[in-house]
Amino acid sequence: MHVNPADPRHAQALQRLLQIMNELRSQCPWDKQQTLESLRHLTIEETYELGDAILQNDLAEIKAELGDLMLHIVFYAKLGAEQDAFDFADVLTGICDKLVRRHPHVYGDSSAPDEAAVKRRWELLKLEEKGQKSSVLAGVPTALPALIKARRLQQKVHGVGFDWENAAQVWDKVQEELGELQAHLDPNGQLKDAKAAEHEFGDLLFSLVNYARFVGLDPEAALEKTNLRFMRRFQHLEQAARADGKNLHELSATEMDTYWEAAKIVEKLGFSRSVRSAQSAE
Repeated sequence: MHVNPADPRHAQALQRLLQIMNELRSQCPWDKQQTLESLRHLTIEETYELGDAILQNDLAEIKAELGDLMLHIVFYAKLGAEQDAFDFADVLTGICDKLVRRHPHVYGDSSAPDEAAVKRRWELLKLEEKGQKSSVLAGVPTALPALIKARRLQQKVHGVGFDWENAAQVWDKVQEELGELQAHLDPNGQLKDAKAAEHEFGDLLFSLVNYARFVGLDPEAALEKTNLRFMRRFQHLEQAARADGKNLHELSATEMDTYWEAAKIVEKLGFSRSVRSAQSAE
């Protein structure tokens, strides 16, 4: 479904939010005190909440979190306007102009046969805008979480042709890095040289992220889904032990493993039911 930009609801809703922002900034004690710096950590928190909603495929929550982020964008624009630096129209005009410049295959005479060509051109155009003296990696935020940063670094250099030829080569690199890490372990799996092992462990993680990129997996999403799966299973373990009148701290490793395996079975049964329900709906 196409969004109709001429639909008056869009302009009315945006104007209402801008007006509310003006009123809050002038009348609310909390809003009056906010600065670009004080909002930063709140914006990061809201972004992660949106990420959680996306992983859960909760469309109602996604809508709510997008609203929260829109509030932050309007708030930053309001602060910029108060300093005579930029306003909301400047923000929107800037991103619109950038999108037109970075998509000459849509708004110009160039062609882009596939997604890879679009990404390469995007990076090249970005470099041209920043000047040839700018590093290809200059646009990667230093504050990004390490896993996401690794992926962005790899995407950036891929855009200028610095990359492996195929996924098999990347997987060989993963195996190579794993071997180099193992060389720093003793027969009991303990570290012989912690500093050297940390170096090789980082190389291994970087290679795994690179392999994920090559085969179309999102390593951050994959790890977060594993985190959530672990939390569900462990919480089921806790509940099952409590239902049996057992104290978690007093369970043996064998008992914990039994509860853990039971949690995995329950989760698989629940997944099978959801698949069957989806198939029935079709």
